Amino acid sequence: MILIQLIDFYSLIVLVAVVMSWLQLPPTNPIAQIVGAATEPVLDPIRRILPDMGGLDLSPMALLIGLQMLKGLLS
Repeated sequence: MILIQLIDFYSLIVLVAVVMSWLQLPPTNPIAQIVGAATEPVLDPIRRILPDMGGLDLSPMALLIGLQMLKGLLS
């Protein structure tokens, strides 16, 4: 099913965003801009819901769990 493949692809993009946050690429980097444009609109609302963890951003993990739950519902 194509929707499951899209969820897998988006999960990969989220993982790339996590790795890029560790590498601290400059915001002018074209890859950082593309990945940020694809992930930030979804991660921002999750960040507002999650409690402050003292600088630890758990929003990507919450998104990945949500994507896997959605994938489970579709399969």
